[in-house]
Amino acid sequence: MNNAQIADILDAIASLLELKGEERFKVVAYQRAARAIALHPKEMVLALKEGDDLRAIPGIGKSIAEKIEELVRSGRLEYFEELKAQFPPGVTELLHIPGVGPKTALKLVQELGVTSLEELEAAVADGRVAGLPGLGAKSAENIERRLRELRAKERRIPLGAALPIAEELLAGLRQVPGVRQASAAGSLRRFRETVGDIDLMGTADDPPAAIAAFVALPQVKAALAQGPTKATVLVHSGLQVDLRLVEHQDFGSLLQHFTGSKEHNVALREWARRRGYSVSEYGIAEIASGRVHHFQREEEVYRFLGLQFIPPEIREARGEIELAARGALPRLVEADDIRGDLHAHTDWTDGQDSLEAMVRAARERGYAYLAITDHSVGRGITNGLSVERLREQRKLLQSVEQQVGGIRVFHGTEVDIRADGTLDYPDEVLAELDVVVASLHSALQQPAERMTERVLRALANPHVDVFGHPSARLLGERPPVELDWEAVFHQASRTGVALEINASPGRLDLKDVHVSRARELGCRFLVNTDAHAARHFAAIRYGVGVARRAWCESQHILNSRPLAEFEDFLYHRQVVSGL
Repeated sequence: MNNAQIADILDAIASLLELKGEERFKVVAYQRAARAIALHPKEMVLALKEGDDLRAIPGIGKSIAEKIEELVRSGRLEYFEELKAQFPPGVTELLHIPGVGPKTALKLVQELGVTSLEELEAAVADGRVAGLPGLGAKSAENIERRLRELRAKERRIPLGAALPIAEELLAGLRQVPGVRQASAAGSLRRFRETVGDIDLMGTADDPPAAIAAFVALPQVKAALAQGPTKATVLVHSGLQVDLRLVEHQDFGSLLQHFTGSKEHNVALREWARRRGYSVSEYGIAEIASGRVHHFQREEEVYRFLGLQFIPPEIREARGEIELAARGALPRLVEADDIRGDLHAHTDWTDGQDSLEAMVRAARERGYAYLAITDHSVGRGITNGLSVERLREQRKLLQSVEQQVGGIRVFHGTEVDIRADGTLDYPDEVLAELDVVVASLHSALQQPAERMTERVLRALANPHVDVFGHPSARLLGERPPVELDWEAVFHQASRTGVALEINASPGRLDLKDVHVSRARELGCRFLVNTDAHAARHFAAIRYGVGVARRAWCESQHILNSRPLAEFEDFLYHRQVVSGL
């Protein structure tokens, strides 16, 4: 059970206690505990494995700590089950709707017989909610809006699908005369792996004209709302996009306000309040005098508050404000730091482009090195390479490297980790290769214990250099495998096997919280694209975004190193300086 699930249960307990009429301090205690767990940087399962005292977390007392331990150990909480049993079925589900409090939820269940979100949607549609005494048409309208927002949240789409749409819209917006600033904000700008909608911010000399031009862009399917400075549209993919324009002098404040997570902005406002200021999307006001300071650039907002500029990706209330106050934030890795890609496929297996096309594309990106890692023989569905074809490919690759010039080309494989943890090529074949990326592609439903043993065995093979797309997930399509990540990370740290941050927009694997934990344990990483065509090399930015969200610096990323240093890792498994 992860922190978000634990926090949801603690929140539900608080709501049920409120319904029971329990003393306010008990309700508040569970609400504070829920927030503390939701924001805690370490998963509770890891904290308990490492023997951490949960009572050291602000807001967690002895009783709640014991309940959290029960949730982690067993996946359920007897106290919560007993509490739920005291209320009609459906109350706890309705509590998931933002803005629907415990008493409203109980009223809907008792008086309308609503027990699910679907039944509530029907009750809103046929007017029964509006007809309830104490609610009325306005409350019904609010509930309908909240349900719509909740459904939209459930329909979150991968970052890789949302970012190109946002960039197309921004490119169109920047062509409008008088538009001076235009940027994405929200979870998209923070490079979260999925987004619910797109928030765009900007300034214009003539805001109504800019809004009118925006809603007329070819990507827009329908305008849902349009005003002089705001617009909400639906693009052809079905995604909702909001645009907001402000005065030029306020763009920095607007962008900061709508980029940071809610928790980051709450923490920033508290930081400002203690110094006599009030922060909003319109600027920073002096509490004593009311004087408002305006900022055209985000950097000025943070500087005014005595803080180092905080990159968007880490605005998640995980200690970044305290470090920024000391000028101690890390220099996060950037896409320009990446010097090579160590996971790429060609038309020899399931890729689209030739060896030469892939090598030339990598060189044109300015890369110093590239690894061709076509699939191993067991991946019949991908036309995996037999040993004979693998050796034939190696000869051709040497010729292509000389012909293209200016780039070091490594010969490798993406070898399957079989169900028992053995690899798809024998050791003597793996020994011939420069780069061995070991990945999971089959038997993905194995239980955690067996899957973990399988992976640990593979990582113990001395020929394995990289653990590819470690969770094997496909965003929105396939869940991650069940693994004891702590054991896997310790094994990778011991053996020196690099963990891949797979930049393919449909994977983003490892996810940021796992990268962060593995980094703490001394693991090394490669940001690779898993390119199946030359154009896929451009996806490196998605992997870099994951690394940045995990607070990675370039020194944590092996393929940010010059060729000679990278070869030291590859051929000698030496610890690269600075790691």
